[in-house]
Amino acid sequence: MNNLVIYRPPGNVICETELVSLWERKTGRTLHRVFFLETEMVRISQTLPHPDNLRISVLHNIFVKGDQTNFELGYEDLEASQLYGNYKYTMVDEFLDTCLISPPKTKLTSF
Repeated sequence: MNNLVIYRPPGNVICETELVSLWERKTGRTLHRVFFLETEMVRISQTLPHPDNLRISVLHNIFVKGDQTNFELGYEDLEASQLYGNYKYTMVDEFLDTCLISPPKTKLTSF
């Protein structure tokens, strides 16, 4: 049996633009936005040698194409939050409030 767990609670999947706009409303600040054309991302990913092209390719896949969330669930698919209907999960809006009031400790990451 080969199953895939899909977890995307209703109302909790938002695009990058919605997330930035929500953060701007909560903080009262306007963030400087730099727009990058999709064709430019594709060109860079095609011209950079491997593995240098990996980062831009992954960013394109996630933030431009939205392949992680841009699909419909099939007839036999089950979204994981349906298994625990009474569980109150944290909405993006609530999490951003938490980040403003009591931010989580910063951890170092690299990409």
